[in-house]
Order: sequence, then structure tokens, then C-alpha cells
Amino acid sequence: MAHHQFEPDIYLEFVRSHVAHYDELEDTVAGVTEALAATRILDLGAGTGETARRVLEKHPGARVLLVDASAEMLEAARLTLPEDRIEQIVVQQLEDPLPEGPFDLVVSALAIHHLESADKQLLFHRIAAALAPGGSFILADVVVLDDPGQAVLSFGSPYDRPDRLDYQLGWMEEAGLKPSVVWSSGDLAVVKADRPIE
Repeated sequence: MAHHQFEPDIYLEFVRSHVAHYDELEDTVAGVTEALAATRILDLGAGTGETARRVLEKHPGARVLLVDASAEMLEAARLTLPEDRIEQIVVQQLEDPLPEGPFDLVVSALAIHHLESADKQLLFHRIAAALAPGGSFILADVVVLDDPGQAVLSFGSPYDRPDRLDYQLGWMEEAGLKPSVVWSSGDLAVVKADRPIE
């Protein structure tokens, strides 16, 4: 996946042409959240707001806080989403401290694979700390497969640093979350990771 994905005007066209089952992945993220009681949502790597739009449809009373490194992408999200559904827009890297929680729901689609392994581990700890007890983290992203021949996406960009799914599940458990894979197709996966009620 190349850097073109960071250009708001062509993002959806680009990602649909490069990511098989993109809409199925996004619909799965939103569908997995449907049974959750979420009023405050954090979207990490929010991009143009496509994930947030679908998730907000499932949670009419919720508001979302959008985080992305690209001000241009976030401006596109601001124009896409209803103004009264946006709590805040934050331009920052995923390696930076998260906005103050607690959040009922944290979602991230096709963003965290840009981080190095150690930064993913740290982020999962920050997400766990930002979640309210009983809250959930939904990760939809690219993973490294045992058999590269099964991969759908090609990686030649320095921005792509995917990791194995089992590693990431382990890192979530180390962070105090209880993860489960709810959907997968080729080298795409959706994981729901819950913070236990203490």
C-alpha cells in the first residue's frame, strides 16, 4: 500500500482498488460494535472518517473523537460526518499519548500496521488504559501470514509494517485485554478486544 492512501480525494477509490473486501471489513467493524453500549468513541487513524461514519450509524447517541496524522484527511472527515457527532479532531501520530479517556469504544481500521512492532505493543497498552471497564477495542488491519502466497496485499512501502496476528493477540493480552478474531480474509483481520470489568 503506497502513500497515495493519505490523499483524501482519492483515498476510498485507492483503498477499494488495493484492499480486497474493504467494504466487508468496514461493515464488520461497525457490525461488531452494534451490541455495545457506546456513547464516547475514539477512532485511531481516522482518515476520511469512513470507519467512524459506519460505526456512528450503529450508535445514534454517540460522539467520536478522531485522531490522524494527516490534517487533510481529518478535514475530509469533518466535512463527511455530522458536526454534532464529532467531539474533537486531533492531528497527531499514533505513537503520541492518546486523548484523555475513558472511551466506551476504540476503533482503528488499516492504520496500526504502519507502526513498528514495539510501537504497536505500547499503543495497545495505551488503548487498554483509555478504555472504560467493559469497553472494547476493534482492530481491523493487515497481518503477516504464515504462507505469503495467501497474502492479498503487497508491501513495498516503508509506511507498511504489518505483524503476525498471533503476535498482536498476545500483545493485546499483555496489555490486559481479552481479544478474539471475529473475521478474517487473506491477510486482513478484524479483532475485538475487551477490557474486563474490574
